[in-house]
Amino acid sequence: MTTDNKDFNAAAATWDEKPERVKLAGEVAEAIIRQVAPNRTMKAADFGCGTGLVSLKLQPLVAFITGIDSSSGMLDILKAKIAEGKLPNIDTRLLDVEKGETLTGEYDLITSSMTLHHMREPEALLRQLNAVLAPGGILAIADLDPDDGLFHEDNTGVHHRGFDRSALRAMFAEAGFSDIRDSTATEIIKSAPDGTKKVFSVFLVSGRNVRS
Repeated sequence: MTTDNKDFNAAAATWDEKPERVKLAGEVAEAIIRQVAPNRTMKAADFGCGTGLVSLKLQPLVAFITGIDSSSGMLDILKAKIAEGKLPNIDTRLLDVEKGETLTGEYDLITSSMTLHHMREPEALLRQLNAVLAPGGILAIADLDPDDGLFHEDNTGVHHRGFDRSALRAMFAEAGFSDIRDSTATEIIKSAPDGTKKVFSVFLVSGRNVRS
């Protein structure tokens, strides 16, 4: 059973302390680099950036990147990392589309990792992200293949138990994307309550804005 909200502000301070979480972010970033080849001409955004584990992997490769999240606590951690590293080409934006707030601007690349399953209406989010992509811009989303609700120890705030890749590719097409591709970004092995090991796969689906 899920409820509407998870307190990511409370989780922010210790978010990076789980090695498997850091490893997952690194492998997702590597998959994005392989599949969409970010470059120094791109203005990018990382939607649902959390503490910036993916954002900071992409930051050296793009002209500028904005970390976008609905949790001020998560963004505070990212801001501290930016200040410590004296990084000039990354900033943050607090935004909660679930509360009706709208993303603005124009980006050549938008990435998102392990956020889509927290969104009540993924179709609406894809349309909103498409609307702020420059013509020919790329959206790359990493999330779970169907997981039977077993991936998270606590399903608070989890609105989707993974996604079927074919269905998500269709959502991308309906939202106005072409050149839609999917690949397996990584696999995660976790222990089930009965002590057995279960493998969860994480996909990366990307598409290109077709507006001229």
